[in-house]
Amino acid sequence: MTAFARTLAAAAAVLALAGCGGQSSGPPEGFTRLADVAPEIVQEVRYHGEHNFVGRPITGYEAPECWLTEEAAQALAAVQADVTAKGYSLKVYDCYRPQRAVDDFVAWAEDPADDVTRGEFYPRLAKDQLFPLGLIAAKSGHSRGSTVDVTLVPLGAGASPPWVVGDPIVDCAAPVGERFADTSIDMGTGFDCFDPLAATASPDITAEQQANRELLVSAMEAAGFVNLPEEWWHYTLADEPFPETFFDAPIT
Repeated sequence: MTAFARTLAAAAAVLALAGCGGQSSGPPEGFTRLADVAPEIVQEVRYHGEHNFVGRPITGYEAPECWLTEEAAQALAAVQADVTAKGYSLKVYDCYRPQRAVDDFVAWAEDPADDVTRGEFYPRLAKDQLFPLGLIAAKSGHSRGSTVDVTLVPLGAGASPPWVVGDPIVDCAAPVGERFADTSIDMGTGFDCFDPLAATASPDITAEQQANRELLVSAMEAAGFVNLPEEWWHYTLADEPFPETFFDAPIT
């Protein structure tokens, strides 16, 4: 992608966020569907369904697809090749996130009455702490298209069994075997667990869990990704192509 084309794409995104753009029927210019680049990466897009900290599908997730910038998708494909040789596959929980989805998170965070998922995703926090602690924010790197929430699964493991409203809610920091039956190798907590144990270098996880996190960190860093220390699953491409642009096209 040329610098000129990238500038045009960024300008279009700014117009869209300002209310001057139309609806998108596909990934923004400079983005791609991960399935077109690395179809073997497992996709379990949690915000398209009900098993997430909001407890319902999120605005803008009209399809359970991972979109990324072309650069991030190619880098993730390189990680997949690396971990496949070690007997694993990547699994993505979230990739590009439309700004309207971020707005949906903020509106949810500001509603104290909507607290049905606390028992799993933030059992030791009051909901009104999520925004001040930065766990929910008005802007997200995901909206720039080069951030991904990811884990490792054994080759052939696929996506997790479905969860629907009414199924048991279990603490995301409970031991593996008690918390949600994710196909991920044991990373110490579930995905989107708002808990100190989710910090990548937490001293309170087991040696096996730490080794699993280090395996993911090593593979992702080798391809140019940087981990968010507070969340073992969260990575951003260091040389992201749209560092100042927050896109809003819905995922279709």
